[in-house]
Amino acid sequence: MSGTTLDLMGLKCPLPALKTRKALKGLPAGTRLVVTANDPLAEIDIPNLLRETGDRLLASRREPDRLVFEIEKA
Repeated sequence: MSGTTLDLMGLKCPLPALKTRKALKGLPAGTRLVVTANDPLAEIDIPNLLRETGDRLLASRREPDRLVFEIEKA
């Protein structure tokens, strides 16, 4: 499974969700996307986005200075 990363540190709502959506559109099915963001609203917005798009949230975790989302393109 190939993967890519998306660094959204410093961006404020709604940009992390919008940029995640755009990145997912360009990926083939089965690709893993790791997103890092530090906007607290991303913790709500990104899972909501994935419910809309049908892509899978494999894992999410909160680190001291960031949120990390591991997503699989459906």
